[in-house]
Amino acid sequence: MTQKELAYVEDAIGHETNIIKICEDLVKNMEEENLVTFMNDEITKHTSMKEKLMNLLEVKSNE
Repeated sequence: MTQKELAYVEDAIGHETNIIKICEDLVKNMEEENLVTFMNDEITKHTSMKEKLMNLLEVKSNE
């Protein structure tokens, strides 16, 4: 993996972390159950993507 690709993956992890935090903060202030469910689904999706990106870095660092 080139340095540029590594930087891109690291940035993507940072973006996913920020999105997760924003969604979690929004859920704390929501009362509408449908919106809470939707946002929790989004948190799950972004957490999964973050884990995939982190696994990619781990695999590449072990090569």
